[in-house]
Amino acid sequence: MAEHQDFPTGTVWLVGSGPRDPELLTRKAERLIRAADVVLHDALVRPGVLAFASPSARLVYVGKLSGRHSQDQASIDRLIVEAALAGKRVVRLKGGDLVIFGRATEERDACRAAGVRVQICPGVTSGEPSRAIPAPSTAAGGAYLV
Repeated sequence: MAEHQDFPTGTVWLVGSGPRDPELLTRKAERLIRAADVVLHDALVRPGVLAFASPSARLVYVGKLSGRHSQDQASIDRLIVEAALAGKRVVRLKGGDLVIFGRATEERDACRAAGVRVQICPGVTSGEPSRAIPAPSTAAGGAYLV
């Protein structure tokens, strides 16, 4: 199937859903979510983003809220790897920027250690902050550091 050329069975994509607005999801992220057999998602992913998943996809909540973790990180890593080794197309879907605020490094390393192909699809990162933090004017010589 040509539409799954970069998402063969047994592959994991770590996907950032961006600033929680389904309309700000990248086109690639939407395509990967639609193609996934398993979507493991965190607490920051809104229902509108999850609605892109195939009706046959298994949605697994692995959210972590302050002091209330549905699973520890080792368990999440294990779920990701087990699904991929079972021949599933796996999306680990995270709100915001999965590299800066998420555990993409740990999850990527767990996949690599198990011999599972893993790739990263970053999300849009400026949607929410742009409402609260005005971008500096280049005319004024301003700078914005993260």
